[in-house]
Amino acid sequence: MFRRPPRQQYAALCYRVKKKTGDVEMLLLTSRDTGRWVIPKGWPMPGKLSHEVAAREAYEEAGVRGTVETMALGTFGYDKVLKDGIAVPCRVQVYALEVSELVKHFKEKGERSMEWVSCEEAAKRVREPELRDLILAFAARMAQTTPIVQAK
Repeated sequence: MFRRPPRQQYAALCYRVKKKTGDVEMLLLTSRDTGRWVIPKGWPMPGKLSHEVAAREAYEEAGVRGTVETMALGTFGYDKVLKDGIAVPCRVQVYALEVSELVKHFKEKGERSMEWVSCEEAAKRVREPELRDLILAFAARMAQTTPIVQAK
């Protein structure tokens, strides 16, 4: 049919490494409309690079700051349902963001639920299969690079 090309969005896969155990946790939040588990994402912003947009969305939607990678982890697709009920296909470029700061006051505070979960739990909660695959691939990458903490 006459399907338009997907609209571009940018997202942050927010994570932290627990100091004592070396476990990797991901931050998931609920979408404001459907309440499904998602990662912070948004539309391109004039004058900002794609990874900068991802970091900005993480701050506005979840109140987190940190170090964002400049190379994308990958992409996933989904249909964004607009207020008028029309579904718009979107392609989302995802950037890893290691969280170093959580702020108390941010733009969308109170509009979403947020939860730190294991990578495996994050993969179970998200609906988009390509995002699930990205989360699992990221978890595997982190397992190779994160040193195992020895109990004393």
